[in-house]
Amino acid sequence: MKYSSILFTAAFVALLTLAGCGGGGAKVSSQITTTTMGQELQDLEESYKKGLLSESEYKKARKAILKRYQ
Repeated sequence: MKYSSILFTAAFVALLTLAGCGGGGAKVSSQITTTTMGQELQDLEESYKKGLLSESEYKKARKAILKRYQ
């Protein structure tokens, strides 16, 4: 009886210890790009020239692309 009580307590402590390893709510994300910076800039400029973007949108997007590749 005493042995099973010790075994139960050890199993319970192990379970609590493992339950604490749940990842801590860390957010993990990854992004895979198959285009180059040059291609992205060319596509962006083409969209701007076609009138799909305003000048401020173009500048903001261009800045974001350049920052992403630093």
